[in-house]
Amino acid sequence: MTQTLQIGDVTIAGRVLMAPMTGVTDLPFRQLASRLGAAYVATEMVASAEFARGRPDVVRRAAVGAGLPLTVIQLVGRDPDAMAQGARMAEAAGADIVDLNFGCPAKEVTGIASGSALMRTPELADRIMGAVVQATTRPVTVKMRLGWDETSRNAADVARSAEALGVKAVTIHGRTRQQFYTGRADWDAVGDVKAAVAIPVIVNGDIITAEEAREALERSGADGLMLGRGVYGRPWLAAHLERALQDGTRLQEPDRDERCAIVLEHMQASLAFYGSGLGLKMFRKHLGWYVEQAPWPADPLERRAAKSVLCRLDDPADVATGLAALWSVSLGSLTLPGNSAVEKGTQVAETVG
Repeated sequence: MTQTLQIGDVTIAGRVLMAPMTGVTDLPFRQLASRLGAAYVATEMVASAEFARGRPDVVRRAAVGAGLPLTVIQLVGRDPDAMAQGARMAEAAGADIVDLNFGCPAKEVTGIASGSALMRTPELADRIMGAVVQATTRPVTVKMRLGWDETSRNAADVARSAEALGVKAVTIHGRTRQQFYTGRADWDAVGDVKAAVAIPVIVNGDIITAEEAREALERSGADGLMLGRGVYGRPWLAAHLERALQDGTRLQEPDRDERCAIVLEHMQASLAFYGSGLGLKMFRKHLGWYVEQAPWPADPLERRAAKSVLCRLDDPADVATGLAALWSVSLGSLTLPGNSAVEKGTQVAETVG
């Protein structure tokens, strides 16, 4: 029986969530991950002030696609009124859950007193949470870090305030902002937050394998877990970990044909969403991760060299043919993106392979 996670009036069909990640969880990625079985995939971080002003690139990050089982829009900002307006717009756009970013460690975000910088200004964080909860009928959640640094681990205090203000769940990345992504996530410290509140707590950080998923849940006592960088090049990971947690099924990575089909599907979706030129450019980071994460060729230096070649190609047909050659896959019935003939990719296939 599938274990669920309840956040306000929203029932999530599983306990393995995918984090909002700028430049990663755009609509094509979310649609693919959902089709592969992910129960929860959040949008990229959406700047509330620019969202409210209708800046095209920011609005695109919040794009809601048909067929997604769940839409989670994450907002970032420091102005309570702008965040409230962003929440109203997110609800109007079809958000099931509105998530607030109190965790991003990037300097361009903390430098304007947003993201994890809000852990240093809990009074402002309270005003933002209160304004957003009042502005939307949708459940509001917060993603945060343990604190700004080792001397100010205040996640439990912020979580208590969040619960009192009507926030329905919190996600805790088990590092401080000053750690960025160094060291190991402290899952035990997430347990302190879990002990402090009655709302669901989700543990995040350094969870890639089924063993790590089980250990993170056990040590934190969390109600669910959130995947971040572990999904790079593996959009199926959430569904696989969900299955492993439910019945102990050993993870089965996609074989060559399945993986190639997933990559081509992702590329086609990116081309359709962004247009042919921008679509391939936006897809290249994903392509690089797909190549890096695959077990073929066995030598990582060969994979790195192939990645360099593939990510410089300007024709989707060349990418498809070159990838198929690298993984010894026959394109066969796989749909070739773009308008170029398969034959055009022959030289590329020989270069990559």
